[in-house]
Amino acid sequence: MLEIKGLKAYYDEAEILRGVDINVGKGEAVAILGPNGAGKTTLLKAICGLVRCKGEITFDGRRINDLKTHERIRLGMAICPEGRRLFPNLTVEDNLLLAGDEELDTVYSLFPRLRERKKQLVKTMSGGEQQMVAIARALMRKPKLLMLDEPSTGLAPIVVEAIGSAISKIRDELRISILIVEQNIHLAFKVASRAYVLVKGEVVKEGRTSELRELEKEYFEM
Repeated sequence: MLEIKGLKAYYDEAEILRGVDINVGKGEAVAILGPNGAGKTTLLKAICGLVRCKGEITFDGRRINDLKTHERIRLGMAICPEGRRLFPNLTVEDNLLLAGDEELDTVYSLFPRLRERKKQLVKTMSGGEQQMVAIARALMRKPKLLMLDEPSTGLAPIVVEAIGSAISKIRDELRISILIVEQNIHLAFKVASRAYVLVKGEVVKEGRTSELRELEKEYFEM
């Protein structure tokens, strides 16, 4: 579904990613782990065409390096950014409808609480509920690849567990490929079958999550 080879990304003249290779299969969930400043969010921006980069990005069998961001999105990408970036003075449903209307029943089935609160202003909701809205909005265009940037940030453990269950359903029931950037290694290992660890813009470790159970100690020592 997504294949990246030798990806380098830049902010002005500063090289942030240094030859990154990753891939995400159809219906697969893959995690990107690493300390702050490792280049995880930059990787998502590069995939979306939001930063200057070199290397090869192939999506659904097509090289997309020369495509603009909106053209990549039309091919079937969706991103749930860090910080959610919702419209706080609009209702839940209005936020969702900005992205389309065909998948409304699907996202309400995935997040029943949003159906119950569809007329509620987003700014009056808890952080966990707002994160549900953000993920649901990304799903409204029925993407082939869903990218999630730090979905657990600022959330209580019980809410993170609920978000993790929803992401697992997206993977298993909707069969959408997932690329999740996450500091919470427990959430990442719950939803992803494979993981890459980025440090200073380079992949320093990769493998199946079932084989990386000792990663936690090393990860938090970075």
